[in-house]
Amino acid sequence: MCRSMQSMPMPTPVRGGTHGSHVLNGYSMVSRPEVKKQMMVNLDSRLRSRLPNLKLIVIRYEGCTVSRSPHPFLGRFHLFLEHLRMEHEPEKISQLPPIRQWREAFRRLGASPSRYRPSAEALLRRVLKGEAIHEVNSAVDVNNFFSLKYLLPAGIYDADALEGSVTATVGKAGDRYPALNGRDVSMENKLLLCDDKGPFGSPYVDSARSAVTEKTARCLQVIFHLDTIEGEAPENIAKTVAASFIQINGGTAETSVVS
Repeated sequence: MCRSMQSMPMPTPVRGGTHGSHVLNGYSMVSRPEVKKQMMVNLDSRLRSRLPNLKLIVIRYEGCTVSRSPHPFLGRFHLFLEHLRMEHEPEKISQLPPIRQWREAFRRLGASPSRYRPSAEALLRRVLKGEAIHEVNSAVDVNNFFSLKYLLPAGIYDADALEGSVTATVGKAGDRYPALNGRDVSMENKLLLCDDKGPFGSPYVDSARSAVTEKTARCLQVIFHLDTIEGEAPENIAKTVAASFIQINGGTAETSVVS
């Protein structure tokens, strides 16, 4: 697993006045074990039986101001990309523990990881080939940074584009959506996230309908984790990601881990 980027300072949580909350640089970060009735996230029994070690790191953001990423963050991101190019060799990507385990998870669900790569692996391969990681906006860019930092698939979604509860499941025949890569993607035998409207997200590629834009004020972020992956605890990953996100985008964050 790649090491953290030391040049990117993380704010230090300071306990605020409400139980279970932290105040960070004027913004409130709430970390609670319960899940809000609004936009509940859960795993269905079919997925649990096939990937019993799956955990979803869930972060809900309210009151965000999404814009172009600030130059200091982009400068640090670019330095981190150079660090990755020096640290990793393209032919050994599949041997990195988080990527190796996510490739195996895709196989267990019936999807070829060589044809349908986990998104963190696809990002890292682009970096090591010297290809650009396109700057999208301050929410998506932070999401991509942490996906590369932890080598875990991660998605960020416009919460106002979603309806009802969110369920992680295994795609069936006919499950598909227009994706962010411009293709109409079949989600059969892939891990996917569904709301009341249907499929919208995956550790493979996300849908266009749930994309975060500069008009987005409420976000749902899901980081796909496996408890067999050694390293930082999911709860600590959630706090680190949420703290950095609200430092850049403002608003508040509530974190939970679903398993």
